[in-house]
Parts: sequence; structure tokens; C-alpha cells
Amino acid sequence: MIATLRSILFQALYWATSIFYVLGALPLLMLPGRAPLMRWMQGYAKAMCFWMRWIAGVKITVRGKEKVPDGPFIIAAKHQSWGDGFLSFSQFEDLAFVTGDHLENFPLVGGLLRKMGAIVVDNCGGAHARARLIDDELKKAQDENRRILIYPEGHLAPVGRRYRYKKGVFHMYEAYGQPVVPAATNLGLRWPQQHWRLTPGEAVIEYLDPIEPGLDKETFMARLERAIETRSIELLGDEAPKDIDLGALLPDPRS
Repeated sequence: MIATLRSILFQALYWATSIFYVLGALPLLMLPGRAPLMRWMQGYAKAMCFWMRWIAGVKITVRGKEKVPDGPFIIAAKHQSWGDGFLSFSQFEDLAFVTGDHLENFPLVGGLLRKMGAIVVDNCGGAHARARLIDDELKKAQDENRRILIYPEGHLAPVGRRYRYKKGVFHMYEAYGQPVVPAATNLGLRWPQQHWRLTPGEAVIEYLDPIEPGLDKETFMARLERAIETRSIELLGDEAPKDIDLGALLPDPRS
């Protein structure tokens, strides 16, 4: 009962905070440069992590940040929860992130994404969208030496499950020419996918050993997936589902 009440209060604060920060960001769209808006949105991410900790009872632990290289790199992360982005965005300044164009359907969000320099991929564009990402959006990030966040599965996965990793992460790795830092998490135990109810306890995001540039597609994809999935399962500990099968794939929800 207490956990349910905490979740209800968290959701109320989630939406109130989101509306406050989106409206507060509008004047920043008129300022030159990206820096003021990025600092504001990082404040939003930190506020959400604060509510997760002190309202929902989700204690966030960050591990492996000492492994993160200086300069630009790509974070390829497990995606179990709506809260994953808040965790990563709160840790790095001026973080570019890859997202589908569905977010542009929300009022005012499209302008914010463009100002923040997000890499927005046309979900229906196929090979053309990938080429545009590499030729246009990725080059902008490269020119500015930015760090980039991508979720290679492209979907929120249930705890202990996985989707097929999309090859776009390799094309980004190849074009960017910088290390890829795999990131594992167990946040889905505390905030599963887009569920309204959160469960108190520890949530971990762990940055793993970087994968240096220069690998071929098969080697890179196998190493990335093995690192993320194996460690994410390990982070579940005794709370892991009993029927986990690392070889099993979930069907693509868009198929």
C-alpha cells in the first residue's frame, strides 16, 4: 500500500516536473547556442532522479564511470525503463541522444529536440534514414566532439528479455570512429518499461569496458550484445526471472 501511494505521488511529480521544465525551456529556444538549454534539461534529469530516490524509494547507483574515456564516445545502453534516459542524461553534460521521430508528436518537444542537437531517426525511413543519420546528424555531433547515447535494441525490453540489436549502432560506431561504451542496467526491476508503479530498492547503471574503433560488424555486434546482456542479467541477482534464456529474442513489436 505504501509503495502504491509513493508511486502515485511520484507520477504526479513526474508530470508536474515535466510540464514545468518543458515550459521553462521555451525561452531558452530563442537564445543562441545550445548550452543554456542543455544545462536546463540536465537539471530536469537530475530532478527526476531526485524524485525517484526520495519519493519512489529507488536508490540509484552508478558504477564504472571511471572507465569512460575522455573526449567523444558513444554510449550503447540496455533499455528496460522509461527512466533510463534520465539516469544517463544526468551523468554527462551536453549528451546527444538518438531517438525515434515519435517523440516529435508531443507538443513543443520537436523544437526542443532540434535545439538540443538530438539525432532523430525516421522510424519508417529504412536505409535512407540511416544514411541521413550518418551523413547529416552524426557529422554535426562529430564536428562538436559530443558524446552520444543510443539504445541499440530500439525498444523497451522486459526484465531478463532482449530484442535483436539493430545494425544502426554499428554504422554509427564505424562512422564516428570513437569508442563505444556498453552500459548495463537493472532499472527495469524498479520501474518496468512504462509502468506507472515503481518498486523501492537499488537500481544500477554500470558502464563497461569501452569497445575501441576498428572492429568488423560481426565482431562488434557480438561483443556489444554479450557485454550488455550478460552484465544486465548479472545485475538482476536473486530477482532475475527463473526462465531467462539469453538466446531467446522477443518479436519486434512493429512487425
